[in-house]
Amino acid sequence: MEHKERQLLSGNEAVALAAVHMGVTLGTGYPGTPSTEILERFSHIGGKAQWAPNEKVALEVGVGVAWADGRALVTMKHVGVNVAADPFFTMAYTGVRGGLVLVSADDPGMASSQNEQDNRRYAKAAGLMMLEPADAQEAYDMTRLGFELSEQYGLPVILRMTTRVCHSKAIVREGEAEAREKVPHFVRDATRYVMVPAYARPAHRRLREKLKKIAEWSEAAEINRTVDGGKALGIVTSGVCYLHVREAVPEASVFKIGMSYPLPVEKIREFAKGVERCLVIEEGDPFLVESLRTEGIECEGKDEMYRFGELNVTRIQRIVARDNSPEAPPAKGKPPQLCQGCPHRMAFSVLKKYDCIIEGDIGCYTLSVLPPPPLVMARYSLSI
Repeated sequence: MEHKERQLLSGNEAVALAAVHMGVTLGTGYPGTPSTEILERFSHIGGKAQWAPNEKVALEVGVGVAWADGRALVTMKHVGVNVAADPFFTMAYTGVRGGLVLVSADDPGMASSQNEQDNRRYAKAAGLMMLEPADAQEAYDMTRLGFELSEQYGLPVILRMTTRVCHSKAIVREGEAEAREKVPHFVRDATRYVMVPAYARPAHRRLREKLKKIAEWSEAAEINRTVDGGKALGIVTSGVCYLHVREAVPEASVFKIGMSYPLPVEKIREFAKGVERCLVIEEGDPFLVESLRTEGIECEGKDEMYRFGELNVTRIQRIVARDNSPEAPPAKGKPPQLCQGCPHRMAFSVLKKYDCIIEGDIGCYTLSVLPPPPLVMARYSLSI
């Protein structure tokens, strides 16, 4: 790709810029940290964007655009994919005509989330391609690549971001905007889009055939590459961990994974054979370790204590040294709070006054466990 302009962008802003340059027909999603700024930025720089009432609706709208040969960007945080799981699995069978990129913004360390689920497992479970950028430049490039792969293979592509990639800024060299003259239109085809068993069985076979071809592409793709170093230690890694690894152990050989599903298994096998110690560095679940061991590749993973929270240079140095001694407690961060002017403030104040039991379905509702701002109670006269 020929790069021209240079900008300082966050990963979220880079995704939005790439979507505009790829002529995305519609950006849709549901807000949730760390993904929210993608659609906000997309709208600000000229894209057509709309929030959906939930992630399931967002994905269904996006799939509709892609069925009609338009390009769709769908954004949500990691737990949002749980809400969208029904159409998520089915769209792997139906496929798409236009490109569809689904951003899953994972949150290792739970900076603003209720769990640390690792959505790499969703890609394997559904049989969908997953790309993992390490920084804002890769977020831009892989968003563009995602649309290209989606249309090449007729399947949605998952772009797995993490909090650190979403919010960290880097210099981004943008490519040429793509002129797209297609007018989206829907072609009726019940055998493709209606997944009754008679149509779903052959659709599943088509999906597996596509995945074989994608696996071959992954083996040769430049986004999966080796950085040569010493033979004593070889590290297999992906996402932002690649940057931490390069700083923590610059003397090591590194295999950087850009497509985490399907994995370039044979390429990694050759890498592992060429080093004395093969270590996998990954945030969250031992997804890569399990996948490589299943393929008969000998590798070492991190201790269970490093499964929790984000990794950084210091923690990776400890992993390399097999240091499992207790870690210093992290510095206390800013406590969570509702946004200024949030209408939930009044509602929570009333509900707490009457000792109600509150159950909700979005992250903001969990903040009701915190004391209500006294200013709210003093400023308004509440009565029921």
